[in-house]
Amino acid sequence: MEDERLSRPDLVVDALSRFERAFRQPGRFLNASEVWQPGLEIEDARDDLEEVLRHLPRGARADLGRLVARIDTEYERRTLPDPGWVPEWTAGRWWWWRIRER
Repeated sequence: MEDERLSRPDLVVDALSRFERAFRQPGRFLNASEVWQPGLEIEDARDDLEEVLRHLPRGARADLGRLVARIDTEYERRTLPDPGWVPEWTAGRWWWWRIRER
């Protein structure tokens, strides 16, 4: 199923555009959706970028990795750590352990 998602030619563009829209939000913190929309949240976009990074050749991985590092820095700056229980399915995916404002 992961490989099927990776075959989408617009996967990286879609993920990056979700972060671009989110980072244009005014204020210090990112707003969370009123209704959770699986597959459409920016955390899902970060999952997509992580999966793509695993499959890229070294040079392309380094290029996209630098962009993802800047995204991660901004995302971390505009969210708060979640002090609560973290589900096992988020292991290794710190971006799911952050809180956005409602």
